[in-house]
Amino acid sequence: MRELKPVAQRVAPGSWGAHRSIGAAVRDARPGGVITVQAGTYTEGLVLDKDIVLVAKGTVRVVAPRGPAVTVHAGRAELRGFTLVSPAPREAAVLLRGGEPVLRDCEITGGRVEVAAGAAPLLSGCSVRQTEDMAVRLTGTSRTTLEALTVGGCAGDGVVVEDEAALELTDALVDGVAGCGIVVTAGAHAALTRCEIRGSGATAVLVDGHASAALSECRLYEAAGLGVWVRGTAGRTPGPQRRRRWGTGPTGEDQNPVAVSFSADAAARSADRAQGVRLRDCEIFRTGRSGVLVEDQSSVVLDRCHVHRTTGAAVLVRGEAVAELVSVRAVDCTDTALVVSATGNATARDSTFARTGANGLYATGEAWVSLTGCTVRDTAYTVVHLGGSARVEVQDCAIGGTPEYGARVTERAELLAERCELTDIELTGLCVEGGDAALRDCRIEGDRDGVRLTTTHRPLLSHCAVTSVGEAGVRVGRGTGALLENVTITGATTGLLLEEDSTVRVEGGAVRESRGSGVVVYASARPAVHGLTVESAAKNALYVGDGGEGRYDDCHFTGSRLPAVYAGARSRFVLRRCVVDGTETDLLRDEEAEVYARDCHVEDAVDPVLPTLPPPPAEQGGTQVPDVRGAMAASGIAGEGEQDPEAAAAKLEELRAELDRLVGLEGVKHDVVTLTRLMQMVKARQDAGLAPPPLSRHLVFAGNPGTGKTTVARLYGGFLAALGLLSRGHLVEADRGDLVGEYVGHTAPKTTAVFRRALGGVLFIDEAYSLAPQGQFTDFGSEVISTLVKLMEDHRDEVVVIVAGYPNEMKRLLESNAGLASRFTRTLHFDDYSSSDLVRIVEHQADSHQYTFAPQTIAALHDYFETLPRGEQFGNGRSARQVFQRMTERHAQRVAELGLGAVDLASADEELLTTLLPVDLPPEEAL
Repeated sequence: MRELKPVAQRVAPGSWGAHRSIGAAVRDARPGGVITVQAGTYTEGLVLDKDIVLVAKGTVRVVAPRGPAVTVHAGRAELRGFTLVSPAPREAAVLLRGGEPVLRDCEITGGRVEVAAGAAPLLSGCSVRQTEDMAVRLTGTSRTTLEALTVGGCAGDGVVVEDEAALELTDALVDGVAGCGIVVTAGAHAALTRCEIRGSGATAVLVDGHASAALSECRLYEAAGLGVWVRGTAGRTPGPQRRRRWGTGPTGEDQNPVAVSFSADAAARSADRAQGVRLRDCEIFRTGRSGVLVEDQSSVVLDRCHVHRTTGAAVLVRGEAVAELVSVRAVDCTDTALVVSATGNATARDSTFARTGANGLYATGEAWVSLTGCTVRDTAYTVVHLGGSARVEVQDCAIGGTPEYGARVTERAELLAERCELTDIELTGLCVEGGDAALRDCRIEGDRDGVRLTTTHRPLLSHCAVTSVGEAGVRVGRGTGALLENVTITGATTGLLLEEDSTVRVEGGAVRESRGSGVVVYASARPAVHGLTVESAAKNALYVGDGGEGRYDDCHFTGSRLPAVYAGARSRFVLRRCVVDGTETDLLRDEEAEVYARDCHVEDAVDPVLPTLPPPPAEQGGTQVPDVRGAMAASGIAGEGEQDPEAAAAKLEELRAELDRLVGLEGVKHDVVTLTRLMQMVKARQDAGLAPPPLSRHLVFAGNPGTGKTTVARLYGGFLAALGLLSRGHLVEADRGDLVGEYVGHTAPKTTAVFRRALGGVLFIDEAYSLAPQGQFTDFGSEVISTLVKLMEDHRDEVVVIVAGYPNEMKRLLESNAGLASRFTRTLHFDDYSSSDLVRIVEHQADSHQYTFAPQTIAALHDYFETLPRGEQFGNGRSARQVFQRMTERHAQRVAELGLGAVDLASADEELLTTLLPVDLPPEEAL
């Protein structure tokens, strides 16, 4: 049989030989047929399920009496040049349920375009206008391509992509919709290329739920709310009512829309959509709120984007969100350019954050921020502000242009900077107030102070250049410790200003051209200065004020206009191997000052004094200087690492007595005493100018939980501090959670921060074997080990590291890294407590809390520990303390069951209230 070819159909009411309705022509058409429709208005609803082409000749309006104007169930139907009208503005004017339909140059009014199920339509050159709900809705598993789409005059959202639908939108204009411009939610994906989203009443682009999106060369502007917004969907089901609320939200901060936003789950995409949300070569501007908001657990990449003239922050990252910015310009915003809060994570490379009405970068909460090669400047407030426990790392960045601070670190925040410039700053270039900071190879300028440090931490400046035209180049505040390595300070009234009770270590560097004194030391400040050059000071090179202290070794004081060194009343300090030249007077001192010098060289001075001064008391070959000893005993310290022998001996005896009081641990006590004697020999050789023997101070504590490892670590730090081998001797405890980061690049800074807190004392890492999990070679714990090895080498004289854990596991840890094994050559073994030891611990607890034992209770307690299982849950001393706690609880219950009233209980016999009996012992399963 010969195949029949499709016959062309014509629709023209009133014409001979033509169909009177489009529906009749469709029913009569064969697959592949073409139907031409003459101009006019056709009141009917079309249902298409075959491969046909409908072509409008002139203006053809299809007005549905009810329901959609066009419904497609299957096939490749194509409509060209039609106007499709719905009588129900909240319903679909075009409903595409299946097939691969094509609409070209069509105008849809009065109702939305809805694509459902598995349809895969193409709309090219179409417009959707005058809907009272959304303009385009894509649901199910549909795959939709929209080219040159125009959306306008809609009372709801512009384009909504839901469920597992996918959208490719190219060269589109979404103009003046009352809701969001584009919404991508649930598990949907949208790709937007060269699109304009203009004048949205809420958010321009919203990515929500598990959705993902990619925007390229798009412009989002004049949104009443946000540019891009990401938010969570927990416990809420998408639906028309919810979408209408997307633009208004609950009361509070979240009710204000953002120009582009990303949801809580946008990062949790399926494998084929693992890209999350990406914007490339996009422009976001003139938004009513923030330009980009990323929140909850979402992620976003901004690549070569320009965010500007936003009413809120240009980019806001909060919750657990992650944002990556590459070559981004975030400028001219009325608020801060980049805000990261909560546990948000933001990285920026080669980006600019400038001309803001607030900060350039504001990080707070537990945020983590990394800036590389960025410019942050021209801000109304502080350029880079850190608060909470935020951590910020900046490399090769230019920071400045502000009437306030260049970088300000507050609360518990941490700043790490390398090769950065902080310039054009009216107040202080770097201000650390309560947090911590480490800066290397940076140039810092400030009109008031170059650097101001006031914190309980120990900030580090290494190979930095600091310039100030104001009060101080570097100001170290009251009670603050700091480490300055090869820092050059130029200008300022005072080059280096050390306030009361500060403890600063200076290694190398120079202070030049101070308008006042080069180095000023206030009362009770105790700096240790080595190899510093102070030149061309308008006043003194070194001014030690009343009550100031310190040690100054191998320093060069040259060209000061006033005496090179001034010693105020009651000041006490030591100069060793210092050189003074270019000044008429080497030393001017108050009558009550106590200045000691050794091997100092003076040139150009008239009647030099320094060469005639006695050496420090500890170097006088046993010569007694009573007045000095009394003053030193009062303070306990004459300079960092230099204590009064009598005070040190008394402290050692006190620590030895505390060690002896520990229950059991006889082998450990012997080892600690032996180490103490070795360290005394090390100190004696150092004081005599001899090389110390090759001895590692780092230790391994091998033993089960509850055997006193932390207590012994604290005492060990105290011994070394009393000997002058550690400046503080404090204990910093850490475990894997404190050292290992949650993502790539987080571990080394986190480990470094903990290590820095331990400088001058002991870093105690419990369960250290967890840093090298058995059978795992890519774990972040290996990065902790590598970082620790390097830090221990760089600061080998400033810290002691003790690693602790189960004996067999600790052996495996040392075998995992050769560098680690070479630094831990001594292991102290903590044996489990015997039953007698455990009884003594309980007795000590009872005595401390005013309880007594009946004679038979001691024997019962011993038998109790003899039978107590020593499995993994057994905690040695901790278990003993738990037994005592349970005994007091059972004792209280026993007394209560006697039925005594409050008055009787208050007058009860003391023995009843304090004596613990065998019946008070808890059952083993209660522990």
